[in-house]
Amino acid sequence: MVAVKKKDSYLGVFFRRIAARRGGKQALVAVMHKLAIAIRHVLHDHTPYRELGADHFTRRDLERAMRRMIKEANSLGLTIRFEPITA
Repeated sequence: MVAVKKKDSYLGVFFRRIAARRGGKQALVAVMHKLAIAIRHVLHDHTPYRELGADHFTRRDLERAMRRMIKEANSLGLTIRFEPITA
């Protein structure tokens, strides 16, 4: 439950994504399954646990995230223009 309640963690974001589609109980079981797999890999491979971060899903597919934001903004009657950051 601690992993789920932490807002800026991979497992917390994963829980909220699944809970929105499937409900809280199934999402909790999915998180427990993810934890069991991670624990098995840590013990078997002797590697430290690596937190992917809360923004893992947006970093994974930037084009998909931009399409989702445009669709949501359009449904609100807004337009969005994405420009690269020049520094």
